[in-house]
Parts: sequence; structure tokens; C-alpha cells
Amino acid sequence: MSPPAPARARRGVGGAVGRRAAGAVLRAVRGCGQRWRSSLQLRVVVLTTALCLAVIGGVGSFLLDGIGDGLLAERQRAAMADAARGARTAQAQFDAASTSSVAEVDQLAGDVVSQLEGAGPDRVRGVLLLRSWDRAVDGAVVPDLGSEGLSATDVPAALRRAVTQHQQEQHLQIAALGAGGDPALVVGSTVTLPRAGAYELYFVYSLANEQRTLDLVRTTFLGGGIALVVLIAAVAWFVARVVLEPVRQAAGTAERLTSGRLEERMPVRGNDELARLARAFNEMAVGMQQHIGQLEELSRLQRRFVSDVSHELRTPLTTIRMAGEVLHDARADFDPAVARSAELLQTQLDRFDTLLADLLEISRFDAGAAALEAEPVDVRSVVARAIGFAGPLAESRGSELRVSWPAVACPAEVDTRRIERVLRNLVGNAVEHGEGRPIEIVVVGDEAAVAVGVRDHGVGLAADDLPRVFDRFWRADPARARTTGGSGLGLAISLEDTRLHGGWLQVWGEPGRGCHFVLTLPRRAGAVLVSSPLPVVPVEFREPVAALPAPPSEGGRGPAAGRG
Repeated sequence: MSPPAPARARRGVGGAVGRRAAGAVLRAVRGCGQRWRSSLQLRVVVLTTALCLAVIGGVGSFLLDGIGDGLLAERQRAAMADAARGARTAQAQFDAASTSSVAEVDQLAGDVVSQLEGAGPDRVRGVLLLRSWDRAVDGAVVPDLGSEGLSATDVPAALRRAVTQHQQEQHLQIAALGAGGDPALVVGSTVTLPRAGAYELYFVYSLANEQRTLDLVRTTFLGGGIALVVLIAAVAWFVARVVLEPVRQAAGTAERLTSGRLEERMPVRGNDELARLARAFNEMAVGMQQHIGQLEELSRLQRRFVSDVSHELRTPLTTIRMAGEVLHDARADFDPAVARSAELLQTQLDRFDTLLADLLEISRFDAGAAALEAEPVDVRSVVARAIGFAGPLAESRGSELRVSWPAVACPAEVDTRRIERVLRNLVGNAVEHGEGRPIEIVVVGDEAAVAVGVRDHGVGLAADDLPRVFDRFWRADPARARTTGGSGLGLAISLEDTRLHGGWLQVWGEPGRGCHFVLTLPRRAGAVLVSSPLPVVPVEFREPVAALPAPPSEGGRGPAAGRG
């Protein structure tokens, strides 16, 4: 039978409150852990305080034990001496008494016990006169006598046995008196009563004063220790703050230098180690600024040189192209060797023209002059145009282009010209290295992104080659001839086009198993990608051997690796 609805509601509310409390505790623990890892000053203060607390605790315990042992030893010495005097006094009175009846003996014993109850050490002393356990009843029997509040049960049995067995000696033992268990020293010896024989005489000395003294010392030590630890923590915090302040300044200056503010410097005060650190840091910053400036100037000159050369080559290339076209058109009138030369000339002029166009495009990216002209478009149409462009090449190489895309539109805000160029490069690259095997092109999308995958089953790539795929003019096999007239810059430009969209261009590959390029684009221009709807590792290789991670490395840009 299920519980009533109000009970279930209360149980649900209680569970929710418990979960919230557990979540709050977990967040607090994580926050403390993060604070511990991120603050050197906190670690220094906590560790210094903990070590000082351990040292103070150890020293305090040692001193308290020494003080307690000293108080107890002094109290025992005084008690033994006082008990010896009292026993001698009692025995002298018993020896000097002339008693003829049991009543007189009882009266004498009571008087002696009353006299012995006087002031002892610290004016605290009790007396017990007890009949010995092993004494034969052959004379007068005096009942057990004792100070008020004391009884025979307050004397430990072990002490009584020792006193009985060694009657000529004093014996001492610490015992707990009464129900409260107050500590006391019990000193025992034997005396001989007239007509009654041997009896046990015990002196009881309370240790309450010593206990109060020890408690006072312990309280003083504890209060002083806590105050000392707090002061040490404050001093450690202040010292750590003073010592670590230059480190914080160095960290802040380094962060500002990293952000591009190369004129930042650390303040230098004094001539100590921290001042030398600041001067060395500033000298490093000056040298770094000079080197960066030189590199920027060199890079600017290189970009300008590439751009100027590319533009300057346009004019002679146009003239050479016109002459080449004339020769190419008239090749039917030439002998076969000259005709073949005219065809090769035309082919290399086309390749030269492509190379110049790619160099100009790269120079625009390097100069930061590339602009994105995004507009809403169905990505499937862009893929279709890229496939149509690569179709004749794939047919000539014997590769079948297999396309898979959703039945509904895949809209995204992209620069059509750039994305089509990326896809042409990917498909052309797959055809060139696909060894005549089928090329698979897949288009998938989710709410945030659209991904296009191009998979070939050709020569593939080694793990060491993956990070260099998008390097300019890099080839996996330098001895391999380019049969499709590539410039060596296609994938580098594809990567820059992808980054311009805020997208990812990823690649997976294995030798002899082919490669899989995945282009992921956000549906809205300027959006930041979080994940790709298409995994870069094929289904049959979900334990990647040479796949690069998917999360973006900087500014929403995904990992880049591939082949030339």
C-alpha cells in the first residue's frame, strides 16, 4: 500500500532539500579546492600555520607532561614523609598508653585517629585505621576507624596486600575516592595497638589542588597556543603577501605582454633578490619586444614581397598565357613532339595561374584583409556544386562519388565562394589520394552546426604526418607527383577559410585505411562551436590511433591537421 499523497510530497521535498544541501557542500568543497590550487599565498599561510600548530602542540604536550610529573613527584615525596611522621607519632602514643580494657583501647585508637587528621601537606589529609586481613582474632578487636567520608573500600586491595605482606615498609598508591573518582595518594603502613595487635594505618592525601594547578596550566597553554597560532598565521599572511607581491606583478605583466601590450614593465624597488628578478624580467621583456618587432617587420616584408611578386607576375603571365593559347590552338599543325610541348606548356600555365591566385589569397589572410561575406544558404547546394566540379576528375581516376545528405534543407550563414572552395579542395584531395576507390561525402546537421565529411579509402596518413597536413607546400610523400595540378596551398587556404567562419576543419587518417576530413560550420555567423554533429573518427575506428581532439584550441577554432 503506497503512502498518502502528503507523505510522499513531504518525502519528495525533503529529498530535494537534501540534494540541494549536498550540492551546496560539493560546490563549496570544489571552490575550496580551486582556491587552494590557485593561491600560493593561501598554501603558504595554511602550511605554515599547520606546522606551527603541530610544533606548539608537541611542545605543549611535552611541557604539560613534565609539569604534571613534577607536581606528582613532589606531592608523593611530601606525602611519604608526612605519613612516616604520623605513623611514628601514632606508634609512640600506642606504646606509651596503659590500657586495661577493650573500651580503653577503642578510646585510645579513636583519639589517635582524631589527632592524626590534622593539617598535612596543603592541609588536606585523611586517616584510616583498619584491622589487618591476616590477623588472628586472639585479643581485643578495635573496629575500623577513619576520617569522615573515608571507608575501607577507598583503599585499593593491592595496597592492602602489600602493607600486610611487608609490614616494616611504607607503601604508596594513587586511588580514586568516592563516586566522583577524585584522585588521591594513599600511603599505608602498620602499627601495633595494645591488646589488639597489628593494624593497618593509611594516610589519604587529596590531589585536587595539584589537579587544579595542572588544569590551570593546561588552560593557559591552550589559550596561549591558540593566540600564538593566530599571530603566526597573521604574520605568515603578511610575509607571504609581501614576498609574493612581485610574483603577482610579474604574472600580471606577463599576461599583459601575452595580450600584446609589449610596453608593459615591472616596477623595480631596491637592490634585493626581488629587485633583481624585476630587472631581469624587464630586460627579458625588452629583448622579447625587440625580437617580436623584428619578426613582425620581417613578416610584413615577406607578405608584401609575396603580394608584390604575385601582382607583378600577373602581367608577364598574361602575355605568356596568350602566346601559349595560340600555340595550343595551333598544335595540330606541329609535329607530335612540338604538339606535346604545347600541351604541357598550357597545363603548367594553368597550374602557375592557380598558384598565383592561391598566393594572393594567402597574402590576404596573412595581412588580415580577408573579409567574410556570409549569407543564408542551403549547404547541400554548395556540396552539389563542389561535387559537380570534381566529377570529371573522379571519373578519370575511376573513383565513385557517393553522396549522403538529409532530405530537408541544411541552412547556414556562410560565404558560398569560400566554402565551395574548401569542399572542392577536400574532394579533389580525396580523389587524388583515393587510389581509385569510392569517395564518401556525408552532410549532417544539428541545431547549432552543419558538418560535411569527405572520406576516401586510399593511401591514408601516418600519425606523425597529421599535425603537418595544413602546412603550406607540405606533402606526405615528396616523391609523389601531382597529377591534378595542385598548388600545395589548397588545404592551407581551406583551413583559413574555415577559421574565418569560426568553424572546425578536422582530419583522421591511418596508413592504408584512407582519410576522413570533417568540415564543421556554425549555422549562424559569429556563433561559437561546442561540438560537431559528425565525429571525425569513422565508426569502424572509434578507438582512434591518429585522430586529433575535437575541442577548439583558440577563439572557437577547431583542431587543424591534414595532408597536402
